[in-house]
Amino acid sequence: MLNDLLNELTFQFRKPQVWLGLGLTLVVAYALWRFGRTLLRALRGHAPPRLVRGLVGLWTAAVALGWLAVATRVAYLPSVPVLFELGGDIVDGFRHSAGQVLVIVALSLIGWNLIGTLTSRIVAEEEFSRRTVRVQTLRGVVDSTLKVALVILALIAGLQALGVNATSLLAGVSVLGLAVGFGAQSLIKDVFTGFFILLEDQYGVGDVITVNTGQLSGNVERLNLRVTALRALDGTVHIIPNGQIQTVSVSSKDWSRVVATVDVTYHADIDEAVRVLERVSRELYADPAWSASFLEEPELQGVTRLGPDGVTLRALYKVQPKSQYALGREFNRRIKIAMDEAGIEIPAPQRSLSFGSTPLEIKVSGAPAPDPRRSQNRTHAPVPPSLTRDPEEEELS
Repeated sequence: MLNDLLNELTFQFRKPQVWLGLGLTLVVAYALWRFGRTLLRALRGHAPPRLVRGLVGLWTAAVALGWLAVATRVAYLPSVPVLFELGGDIVDGFRHSAGQVLVIVALSLIGWNLIGTLTSRIVAEEEFSRRTVRVQTLRGVVDSTLKVALVILALIAGLQALGVNATSLLAGVSVLGLAVGFGAQSLIKDVFTGFFILLEDQYGVGDVITVNTGQLSGNVERLNLRVTALRALDGTVHIIPNGQIQTVSVSSKDWSRVVATVDVTYHADIDEAVRVLERVSRELYADPAWSASFLEEPELQGVTRLGPDGVTLRALYKVQPKSQYALGREFNRRIKIAMDEAGIEIPAPQRSLSFGSTPLEIKVSGAPAPDPRRSQNRTHAPVPPSLTRDPEEEELS
């Protein structure tokens, strides 16, 4: 008896269709097992844990027995009559609408989890770069698009299993969609705009952008074909339909720039102030803690403005994207200490008023402070500057 069964198995396993059938039934069995386990786990908190574990074990045993019976039917082993007949009953049951719908739901659940698992494995590099931005953006778009396609396919297959003619239904839906499309032109515009944003890599997740000439700005937290989500400096999330975006200013595209400015009084030695600015710029460029942020040597521009309260000096630093905020803060700290050490005064607002022939000069100043040159070290910051972006001027006003 056992030898006959082994000979029969050897003969059946030579057929490729048997292996294909066993593989398909195994996938369906796994999908049903996952679906049932998900439903049973929903009982946690409403039933004793031991009962839930027992039901999960019972369901696992039932699925294993069912697959073994169906595998016996697929391999056509009538010499095992109990499993052979049980497998036939199970196959006949799944040929009906209810069984097909159950399989479709189970397979859809597996597909949903599989999409989430695969897209989560697309991990971008920790260092900010254009490749990181594109990977993070495309990961979210691919995940949402595949899940929408899966739901649509599952609905069509489920309707077919229930006896609904999906072809005629789709034709009716397309006509309805055409009618709705005329009333949803803004949605279509959002999708097309989002598509070209992704295609041209205008910006992506992780970029710092300003939308519509300063109306909204922030870090791009989420981007899909329909909307862009910006996280502002105060934590507010702005949800902007892509179709309403007219202009975008990207502060982290390829490279950034620190506009390093400092004001000095009209009484200061301008040449010495320029030398101090150059010295601080060279120190930052040579400092190992900051040299990796620079893409080029600092460009010293010198005196750029004669203002009502003082003279403005400026240098430009071409730096890595999104590093301009921390580097700008470190420059402000160092230039203040360097100007104090050189005895160069940074101006306070001054106004002159005239009462007849007697001029009156008004200066805004506080109480005299101790000489800061004795206790400050400009090359070692007491607290490292954070990497958080600086607020835009519109946000401060």
